[in-house]
Amino acid sequence: MSARPVTPTEVDAAAETIAQAFRGDPVWQVALAAESASDDDLRGFWRCYVEGALRHATAYAGPDARTVSVWIPPGEDEMTEEQEHEALLQVERMLPADLAAAMTQLWDRFAEARPDQPHGYLSLLATHPDHAGHGYGMAHLAADLSRWDAAGIPTYLESTNPANNRRYQAQGYTAVGGFQAVLDDAVVTTMWRPVGG
Repeated sequence: MSARPVTPTEVDAAAETIAQAFRGDPVWQVALAAESASDDDLRGFWRCYVEGALRHATAYAGPDARTVSVWIPPGEDEMTEEQEHEALLQVERMLPADLAAAMTQLWDRFAEARPDQPHGYLSLLATHPDHAGHGYGMAHLAADLSRWDAAGIPTYLESTNPANNRRYQAQGYTAVGGFQAVLDDAVVTTMWRPVGG
Protein backbone atom coordinates (compact mmCIF):
# COMPACT_ATOMS: atom_id res chain seq x y z
CA MET A 1 0.00 0.00 0.00
CA SER A 2 1.16 3.51 -0.74
CA ALA A 3 0.60 6.22 1.85
CA ARG A 4 0.86 9.69 0.36
CA PRO A 5 0.67 13.13 1.97
CA VAL A 6 -2.84 14.38 2.69
CA THR A 7 -3.74 17.32 0.48
CA PRO A 8 -5.60 20.38 1.81
CA THR A 9 -8.74 19.23 -0.01
CA GLU A 10 -8.62 15.86 1.81
CA VAL A 11 -8.45 17.21 5.36
CA ASP A 12 -12.16 16.67 6.01
CA ALA A 13 -12.05 13.13 4.60
CA ALA A 14 -9.03 12.32 6.76
CA ALA A 15 -10.71 13.78 9.84
CA GLU A 16 -13.84 11.75 9.08
CA THR A 17 -11.82 8.52 8.92
CA ILE A 18 -10.20 9.29 12.28
CA ALA A 19 -13.53 10.29 13.85
CA GLN A 20 -15.23 7.06 12.78
CA ALA A 21 -12.25 4.85 13.65
CA PHE A 22 -11.93 6.26 17.18
CA ARG A 23 -15.64 6.26 18.04
CA GLY A 24 -15.18 2.91 19.79
CA ASP A 25 -11.65 3.42 21.07
CA PRO A 26 -11.27 2.55 24.80
CA VAL A 27 -9.71 5.94 25.61
CA TRP A 28 -11.16 8.39 23.11
CA GLN A 29 -14.71 7.04 23.19
CA VAL A 30 -14.90 7.98 26.87
CA ALA A 31 -12.82 11.18 26.71
CA LEU A 32 -14.91 12.64 23.88
CA ALA A 33 -18.26 11.17 24.97
CA ALA A 34 -18.22 9.74 21.45
CA GLU A 35 -21.39 7.66 21.81
CA SER A 36 -23.47 10.83 22.01
CA ALA A 37 -21.24 13.22 20.01
CA SER A 38 -22.22 14.29 16.52
CA ASP A 39 -20.12 13.38 13.52
CA ASP A 40 -19.54 17.09 12.91
CA ASP A 41 -18.19 17.61 16.43
CA LEU A 42 -15.84 14.65 16.25
CA ARG A 43 -14.66 15.56 12.76
CA GLY A 44 -14.00 19.13 13.92
CA PHE A 45 -11.91 17.90 16.84
CA TRP A 46 -9.75 15.52 14.81
CA ARG A 47 -9.39 18.04 12.01
CA CYS A 48 -7.15 20.09 14.33
CA TYR A 49 -4.71 17.17 14.50
CA VAL A 50 -4.69 16.61 10.73
CA GLU A 51 -4.08 20.30 10.10
CA GLY A 52 -1.29 20.28 12.68
CA ALA A 53 0.59 17.60 10.72
CA LEU A 54 -0.33 19.10 7.35
CA ARG A 55 2.05 22.00 7.95
CA HIS A 56 4.93 19.46 8.07
CA ALA A 57 3.51 17.35 5.19
CA THR A 58 3.41 14.41 7.64
CA ALA A 59 -0.28 13.53 7.49
CA TYR A 60 -0.61 10.55 5.14
CA ALA A 61 -3.58 8.93 3.46
CA GLY A 62 -4.21 5.68 1.68
CA PRO A 63 -6.73 5.34 -1.16
CA ASP A 64 -9.79 7.57 -0.64
CA ALA A 65 -8.36 8.57 2.77
CA ARG A 66 -9.77 5.34 4.21
CA THR A 67 -6.50 4.89 6.10
CA VAL A 68 -4.85 7.90 7.70
CA SER A 69 -1.72 8.50 9.75
CA VAL A 70 -0.77 11.70 11.51
CA TRP A 71 2.93 12.06 12.28
CA ILE A 72 4.91 14.79 14.01
CA PRO A 73 8.60 15.22 13.08
CA PRO A 74 11.31 15.30 15.76
CA GLY A 75 11.27 18.43 17.90
CA GLU A 76 7.94 19.73 16.58
CA ASP A 77 4.60 20.28 18.31
CA GLU A 78 1.39 18.54 17.29
CA MET A 79 -0.35 21.85 16.61
CA THR A 80 0.31 25.55 16.44
CA GLU A 81 -0.95 27.67 19.34
CA GLU A 82 -3.91 28.68 17.19
CA GLN A 83 -4.74 25.06 16.38
CA GLU A 84 -4.45 24.08 20.04
CA HIS A 85 -6.84 26.92 20.90
CA GLU A 86 -9.30 25.70 18.25
CA ALA A 87 -9.07 22.13 19.59
CA LEU A 88 -9.78 23.40 23.11
CA LEU A 89 -12.75 25.45 21.89
CA GLN A 90 -14.06 22.37 20.10
CA VAL A 91 -13.78 20.37 23.34
CA GLU A 92 -15.56 23.10 25.30
CA ARG A 93 -18.38 23.14 22.71
CA MET A 94 -18.73 19.36 22.78
CA LEU A 95 -18.39 18.57 26.46
CA PRO A 96 -19.64 19.80 29.84
CA ALA A 97 -17.06 21.62 31.96
CA ASP A 98 -15.97 18.61 34.02
CA LEU A 99 -15.33 16.47 30.95
CA ALA A 100 -13.53 19.33 29.20
CA ALA A 101 -11.26 19.65 32.24
CA ALA A 102 -10.59 15.91 32.13
CA MET A 103 -9.62 16.23 28.47
CA THR A 104 -7.03 18.87 29.37
CA GLN A 105 -5.59 16.49 31.97
CA LEU A 106 -5.51 13.70 29.38
CA TRP A 107 -3.62 15.90 26.94
CA ASP A 108 -1.09 16.61 29.70
CA ARG A 109 -0.59 12.89 30.34
CA PHE A 110 0.12 12.27 26.67
CA ALA A 111 2.61 15.14 26.56
CA GLU A 112 4.39 14.05 29.75
CA ALA A 113 4.84 10.48 28.44
CA ARG A 114 6.69 11.45 25.26
CA PRO A 115 10.38 10.58 25.37
CA ASP A 116 13.10 13.22 25.22
CA GLN A 117 15.06 11.35 22.56
CA PRO A 118 14.39 12.68 19.02
CA HIS A 119 11.75 10.62 17.24
CA GLY A 120 8.97 10.62 14.71
CA TYR A 121 5.73 10.69 16.68
CA LEU A 122 2.77 8.69 15.42
CA SER A 123 0.00 10.81 16.86
CA LEU A 124 -2.82 8.93 15.10
CA LEU A 125 -3.31 5.88 12.90
CA ALA A 126 -6.84 5.20 11.73
CA THR A 127 -8.69 2.91 9.37
CA HIS A 128 -12.28 3.76 8.44
CA PRO A 129 -14.60 1.08 9.89
CA ASP A 130 -15.80 0.07 6.44
CA HIS A 131 -12.19 -0.90 5.58
CA ALA A 132 -11.21 -2.39 8.95
CA GLY A 133 -10.09 -5.98 9.44
CA HIS A 134 -8.20 -6.38 6.17
CA GLY A 135 -4.71 -5.30 7.24
CA TYR A 136 -4.88 -1.94 5.47
CA GLY A 137 -3.89 0.02 8.56
CA MET A 138 -0.75 -2.04 9.21
CA ALA A 139 0.19 -1.91 5.52
CA HIS A 140 -0.19 1.86 5.69
CA LEU A 141 1.97 1.95 8.83
CA ALA A 142 4.65 -0.21 7.17
CA ALA A 143 4.84 2.28 4.29
CA ASP A 144 5.21 5.13 6.78
CA LEU A 145 7.90 3.32 8.76
CA SER A 146 9.98 2.71 5.65
CA ARG A 147 10.06 6.50 5.23
CA TRP A 148 11.25 7.09 8.81
CA ASP A 149 13.78 4.26 8.53
CA ALA A 150 15.21 5.79 5.35
CA ALA A 151 15.64 9.06 7.24
CA GLY A 152 17.34 7.26 10.15
CA ILE A 153 14.70 8.36 12.67
CA PRO A 154 13.23 6.10 15.39
CA THR A 155 9.51 6.37 16.08
CA TYR A 156 7.19 6.47 19.07
CA LEU A 157 3.46 6.01 19.61
CA GLU A 158 0.83 5.62 22.29
CA SER A 159 -1.54 2.71 21.86
CA THR A 160 -4.97 3.53 23.27
CA ASN A 161 -6.38 0.11 22.40
CA PRO A 162 -4.68 -2.98 23.87
CA ALA A 163 -6.00 -5.04 20.96
CA ASN A 164 -3.60 -3.15 18.69
CA ASN A 165 -0.46 -3.69 20.76
CA ARG A 166 0.44 -6.99 19.10
CA ARG A 167 -0.02 -5.38 15.68
CA TYR A 168 2.44 -2.64 16.60
CA GLN A 169 4.85 -5.22 18.01
CA ALA A 170 4.75 -7.02 14.66
CA GLN A 171 5.96 -3.75 13.09
CA GLY A 172 8.96 -3.61 15.44
CA TYR A 173 7.55 -1.63 18.37
CA THR A 174 8.29 -2.49 22.00
CA ALA A 175 6.19 -1.38 24.97
CA VAL A 176 8.27 1.01 27.08
CA GLY A 177 5.72 2.29 29.60
CA GLY A 178 2.22 3.60 29.91
CA PHE A 179 -0.33 5.58 31.85
CA GLN A 180 -4.05 5.54 32.62
CA ALA A 181 -6.73 7.66 31.04
CA VAL A 182 -8.37 10.30 33.25
CA LEU A 183 -12.02 9.27 33.35
CA ASP A 184 -11.66 5.51 33.66
CA ASP A 185 -9.02 2.83 34.01
CA ALA A 186 -8.25 2.56 30.30
CA VAL A 187 -4.55 1.91 29.80
CA VAL A 188 -2.45 3.79 27.27
CA THR A 189 0.70 1.85 26.30
CA THR A 190 3.73 3.84 25.16
CA MET A 191 5.77 2.10 22.45
CA TRP A 192 9.16 2.71 20.82
CA ARG A 193 10.62 1.47 17.56
CA PRO A 194 14.31 1.86 16.71
CA VAL A 195 15.38 2.51 13.14
CA GLY A 196 14.82 -0.65 11.16
CA GLY A 197 12.53 -2.12 13.82
